[in-house]
Amino acid sequence: MSIVAHAEALKSKHVQLEGEIADELKRPHPNDIQIKTLKQKKYQIKQELAAMDA
Repeated sequence: MSIVAHAEALKSKHVQLEGEIADELKRPHPNDIQIKTLKQKKYQIKQELAAMDA
């Protein structure tokens, strides 16, 4: 997999995680642990993308 393709896959996953977080927050009783886990995954992807740009 090329670097560009990998970066695009990470960006896609980042957007997907944003959607999952938004969906969880819309629930009557959001699962705080699930939200925290999703945000951690999103942050890890953001860090990996930043490292690729450096």
